[in-house]
Amino acid sequence: RIRLCSIRSHSRSSFGADSNRVTPAIANPDGVDYVSMPWWKIFLIQFLNIAGLGPIFGAIMGIMFGPSAFLWIVFGSIFGGAVHDYLSGMLSMRRNGASLPELVGEQLGTGVKQFMRVFSLLLMVLVGAVFVSGPAGLLAGMVKSISVTWWIVIIFGYYMLATLLPIDKLIGKIYPLFGFALLFMAVGILLSLFINNAPIPEITSGLASQHPQGYSIFPMMFVSIACGAVSGFHATQSPMMARCMTNEKYGRPCFYGAMIAEGIVALIWAAAASSFFGSVGGLQEYVASLPATANKAAEVVNLISNTWLGKFGGILAVLGVVAAPITSGDTALRSARLIAADFLHIDQKPI
Repeated sequence: RIRLCSIRSHSRSSFGADSNRVTPAIANPDGVDYVSMPWWKIFLIQFLNIAGLGPIFGAIMGIMFGPSAFLWIVFGSIFGGAVHDYLSGMLSMRRNGASLPELVGEQLGTGVKQFMRVFSLLLMVLVGAVFVSGPAGLLAGMVKSISVTWWIVIIFGYYMLATLLPIDKLIGKIYPLFGFALLFMAVGILLSLFINNAPIPEITSGLASQHPQGYSIFPMMFVSIACGAVSGFHATQSPMMARCMTNEKYGRPCFYGAMIAEGIVALIWAAAASSFFGSVGGLQEYVASLPATANKAAEVVNLISNTWLGKFGGILAVLGVVAAPITSGDTALRSARLIAADFLHIDQKPI
């Protein structure tokens, strides 16, 4: 009987999440990175951390390969991305909020740990750089009176504040608002699909690549929709929230759930991009008609949002196209600080 109860308990939670185990936020609060926050706020922050432009731009460019993109988003999110994000977050929580290189090194040895320290740190800086220049260019196109250079200065100044301030002072206050707006925009687009009776391509039309440039599904489609289904970048972000969670039972909705939410957003935008233009072929023709220098995915988002959601949709489009990458760029640099602090053993509270 005891053995049977043990098996049943194990089957309910293979990882063994224990609501009675003390989390790093409770055991080692420092007021900077180890700060207790409610689970719903952690969910919205985690969602924005991992989302960026992946579930929007990636899905739009990915659906150009045809309906097979829907299968990759669904199965990739459920069995790949969400499992990956949950395990990376929970492993970090069990190791006092350790960053990715420390977790990897614990399992694979000192040599791999040193490599991952350098690789992860460089990756975070590069991601931060991309998410400075990209949004700056988009904002300069929308607000002609401010140059790209000044937008870069403004965005980078914000990044420094988000990197150095206690997580509940800036990120904890604005992220939930941005996260809710991004989800609200996706719901608005989903409802518009039904209201406009938009045709959505079905799997019955075939799974072979329909890309106009003749790109094969493997590996190109999987690269295009990488962050909308599974991404290693997420493992660098999960430890940040693992330091703020007050109970292990919130790991499933916050880590697993945030990736599923990202997958749903990707599905909505993949369907919207193909149905708005009547078919995948219509989307391909529109994208081909745009200037070579245009941000084609951004143009698609802007057109769909303004047409289906009006002026309010246009505001949400700006939020999705600009705020989403910014809210990934700042946490990428914050992760860089945490990674460096972990292997240099520098206490962050006095700084």
